[in-house]
Amino acid sequence: MKLKSLLVSSVVFMSAWSFSAQAQETVVDLVQQGCSAEIEKYCSQVMIGEGRMLACFYAHEDKLSGQCQYALYQAADVLETVVTAMNYVASQCATDIETHCANVQAGEGRILECLESKGDAVSAPCKQAVADVK
Repeated sequence: MKLKSLLVSSVVFMSAWSFSAQAQETVVDLVQQGCSAEIEKYCSQVMIGEGRMLACFYAHEDKLSGQCQYALYQAADVLETVVTAMNYVASQCATDIETHCANVQAGEGRILECLESKGDAVSAPCKQAVADVK
């Protein structure tokens, strides 16, 4: 996977983020630990957020250490796993979301909280999908 596709998928993913705070911390930790030298040398003045740090890595792609590149690939793997889980829940819970949580603003785990709060009103496949990804 090239760094550019990592950037694109990460930016898309981060805009829809909040499915798993633990996964987000894992991604941040992986990148901070694996790329600490690059962050200090090339990106220390970059304001965190909105994909700016990833854009900095992309701008300095040819100077990234093997350790940093590996950390970015590990982070991409975590993100891919979370996106797959999100897609799975979304596909299994589409009708339940529309029926029970249509007025809930997406983001920060609010739809998942809504589904969990509906108890027995939520379909068995949706409940199973939520349980599977936790």
